[in-house]
Amino acid sequence: MASIDYFFSVLSPFAYLAGDELEGIARKHGASIHYRPFDILYLFTKTGGTAPKDRHKSRQAYRLQELSRVAKFKGMPINTTPAHWPTDPVPASCAIYRAAAEGGDIGRLAQTILRACWADELDIAEAEVIGNCLEQAGFPKSLGCDAGKEFERLFLQNTANAEEKGVFGSPTYVVDDQVFWGQDRLPYLDAWLSGDL
Repeated sequence: MASIDYFFSVLSPFAYLAGDELEGIARKHGASIHYRPFDILYLFTKTGGTAPKDRHKSRQAYRLQELSRVAKFKGMPINTTPAHWPTDPVPASCAIYRAAAEGGDIGRLAQTILRACWADELDIAEAEVIGNCLEQAGFPKSLGCDAGKEFERLFLQNTANAEEKGVFGSPTYVVDDQVFWGQDRLPYLDAWLSGDL
């Protein structure tokens, strides 16, 4: 059975715009998904990336256009300049780790958190927001009450693991030594798992 390491930031608009396409591909191929939220801004500093606010104005403008286009194409609501972005990614990331340890629909939880940021104008660093996201995805609100040092360490470990595997952006899907960066590369992931690439 194929295994997909899904490296993403809970702050990533393109992870939001991926929707549940990854989960559909995994079901199609009987593949497992390991959800690995990581620190995208730290990884930018290690891999030559630039935070959106520090990019050239032409790149900033293009990013906003692209977000609007992709959202419209996919029929997804988006606010390209959300009120609570960027925010601290650790609490929401740690809630995903805690939920994964319990078992359940982690894809739904990740999408609920991403939607809260990019469509619902909510601060995903706030305990109440995280608790509501957990509940909407079928988990107890209490999983978001305290991130804990163990889960903060896991956040850092996933970031280091992402760098080791050649990840430099979000979302990124890794199967064995193959790295697929961006939600628009999901068809290539599908083809790879089918043996067509």
